Parts: sequence; structure tokens; C-alpha cells
Amino acid sequence: MPDQSYRTFLANLQQQGEMIHFTKEVDPLANMSAVEWKTYNDLGKSSLFTNIKGHDGWQACSQILADRGKWSIGLGIPEDEMLETMSLRLREPIPTEDVDPDGAPVREVILKGDEVDLNDIPAMITSEKDGGRFLASGMAIIKDPETGIRNMSIHRQQIMDRDKTGFLMLHRQARRIYDMYCARNEPTPVAMVFGVHPAIFFGSAYTTRFGVDELELSGGLLGEAVRMVKCETIDVEVPAEAELVIEGEVLPNHLEPEGPFGEVPGTYAMQGHSEIFKVKAITRRKDPIFYAIHCGFPVTDTQQTTALGIEIATREHLRNVEGGLDLRDIRCVTAAGLMMLVLKIRPRVEGQAKTALMAALSGPYLHPKVAIAVDEDIDAADLRQVIWSMTTRVHAEKDVVLIPNTRVFPLDNISPIVEGMDSLHRIGTKWMVDATMPAPTQVEARARFERAIPKNFDSVNLDDFLP
Repeated sequence: MPDQSYRTFLANLQQQGEMIHFTKEVDPLANMSAVEWKTYNDLGKSSLFTNIKGHDGWQACSQILADRGKWSIGLGIPEDEMLETMSLRLREPIPTEDVDPDGAPVREVILKGDEVDLNDIPAMITSEKDGGRFLASGMAIIKDPETGIRNMSIHRQQIMDRDKTGFLMLHRQARRIYDMYCARNEPTPVAMVFGVHPAIFFGSAYTTRFGVDELELSGGLLGEAVRMVKCETIDVEVPAEAELVIEGEVLPNHLEPEGPFGEVPGTYAMQGHSEIFKVKAITRRKDPIFYAIHCGFPVTDTQQTTALGIEIATREHLRNVEGGLDLRDIRCVTAAGLMMLVLKIRPRVEGQAKTALMAALSGPYLHPKVAIAVDEDIDAADLRQVIWSMTTRVHAEKDVVLIPNTRVFPLDNISPIVEGMDSLHRIGTKWMVDATMPAPTQVEARARFERAIPKNFDSVNLDDFLP
């Protein structure tokens, strides 16, 4: 039976030289986040910790999905085929499969009542000014109380007590379901799942239409049904091969102070209020590997995971614009905190690049506020080439367009909050840059915009010249 955990993926990262195994002691309250962040920032590697202060029997990993190369290893898809293959697989969801809970790895240890203590989990203090320890990699699985259809999404959880966390929700699908329970004055049953196969984790970060079970989309990515088992104390199913599940309820119509927290733009979401999650049980493996995801200054797993979802969703969105655009690539710039998109496009007619940019800025995700269109000779993943294109092919008076008074990403701190509202309601300015050559372009005009690259650049193999 194929492995649906992330353990084989972690082993593959190590085997391919993409992970560093740390055996010296690290402290999740003092230096673990610094070690894993610098390991990726300086070396481009993931981290595995097997000696964690105060957490005997636990391991932790981080920065395991911080770039497309690591996603390629996790999903078994070549990097240059990533978006196309994922898009095709997501169009063919596979229903989940219930399996016998006896022998399910995630139920090897079951803790309830006084046995529950969230402090046993090696959650980190990640950024300098964080308000405490956060569980940031948990996938919330909840059910629509009217249809029973599951929803899966990621929520940050500040640990507030041995059996209590915050539960921050944006105005999206999970909150819509939560509001249904609040209307009944009932708590919302939630299973928080940690440590799963990358295909399952992607499903939790991908935005699709309301009423679609993201676990079925994950099955499409896997190519087989996600194997599920029933929770111990709530009517929710979870992946059988996860590392850790925290079962509980989000209290209705109840808020408590939460934050600050270093968020995906690389700035802080300041202290505010959030809903509260009360723990009823914890189930886990005997030898759990906690996914200590890093959220904060880019680049981290959080930016790349969401970026991949933005890229695929925007690509699907643009398929319907003008009967289908000749889109060659799309990149959500992780270093820009998810707020910049680069479209690599072959415009068929003058003005089509701007049409694509407008559509991209009004797509399924709020995150992007800057969109740049480049020609097919530009590598959309190479910011050096993108910036060159912006400086040599942009006539700002006609190629830079500002769109004021639009709703923007709630974590875009430079944009003002609507008076009397909270940070989930920001109004700012989106802007688009058409860095494509005039179309149709004459031979003489094209020559003015061509890159001056070395002679025979494409035919030279450096291995033939190195000692």
C-alpha cells in the first residue's frame, strides 16, 4: 500500500541532499526557528531536528516545502511540468476512503482529559516579537452542519493553555461554516491535523469553491483515495497516516486577545482578538515528527505553499479570459510576501497583456496587489530578468496602471484599515506593469528590445570548460 505520510518524503529529501539532520540540542523557545530559517536562507536546505530540549521522543522538521524543487520531490512531478500536471489532477478529484482505525499510525497514542497538554508539542516561538508559541502547520478539518461536506484549511493557533489555543479565521469558507454553528449557538467540531503527505497539505492551502471537499482534491493529486479514520471524540474524519491530530471545538461567539505573530508578508500581524479552540483529545504516532512550519520573513514553507495555490488558481482563472490567453508561466513571488505576481505571456494583440493583468489582480486570492507581465523570452522565476524587463520595456506613462480603492490582503500593513473595522478590511491600491514589447512588433522594433546575451550562450556547456 503506497505511503500517505510525509515520512517517505522526508527520507527522499535527505537522500537527495536537500535536508540537514541536526543532532545537537536545539530549543524551540530560543533558537530552533533561527537554525531552520538560516539553514534554508543560507544553504537552501530543509532541517530535521532529533534532539529537542524538553521534548524527548519528538522530532521536528522545517522548510521542507520552501521551493518548487522540494514540491517536485514531494509530488513526484518535474518542476517544469508542475502547474500543468497539478491543474489536470485537481480536475479529477478522488473520494476519500474510510479504513479500520485499528493499526492507523495516527492512533498509536490516544490522550484525553488530564493527559492532554499542548506544551508537550515542540511548537516554536518563531519571530522575535511573537506573542507566544504557535501551532502554525495545522490543517483544520470541519464539516458543513447542513450538508456534512468537509472543508480543510490552515489556521494559526497560539497556545494559551494546556488545552486551549487561539483559532484565527479569515472571511472565507471555514468562517462561513463556523457562522452556521454560531447561528445554532453550538461549538464547531474541528480536527487539527499535523504532518501529512505534501499532496494532502496542498489541499488545505488551495482555495476552491465552497462545498468542495479539499481532501478529494488531495486524492486527485495523490492519484488514489486519501485513507481516513474517525476521530476519537468528534464526528470528523482525519488522514490515517498523519503524525498528530488535535481534536476539539471552536467556541461560539467568543473572542480572546491573540498575537502578535510574524506573518507571511514578513511583517507582524499585531495583537488583536481571535476565536478560541478547546482541546478534547490528542491522537498521534508513538514517535511523532512535528511539522514546525516557519511563518515570518520570507522565504519559508508558508509563502511557497500558498504561492503554488495562487499560481494554479490564477492559471485556471485566466483560462477563461478572452477565450484563453497564451500564458507561458505564472509565478507568485515568495520573496514579496505573496503580494506580487509575474505573468509570462505571448500577447496576440495589443492590450491583451493588460487584460491578463487585470484578471490576475481580481482572481481567487486577495494576496496579489502587484502584477507584472513579461514576454516569453523572460524567465518569470528570475527576478533579475523581470527587473531588466521592467526597466527596458516599460514606458511608465502608459504601461503602469494604478487601481485605487480596492480591497487588498488583510496582512498588507501599508494599506489602511476601513474606519471602524478590523484588519480583515483593508482598502489599498493595486497596480499592474505591462513589461511586454509592443504587439504586433515589427522586426526593427523587436531588435531594440532584445536581450544582449553572450554569443552561443545556449550551446555552451560549462562542464566542457571546467577543470
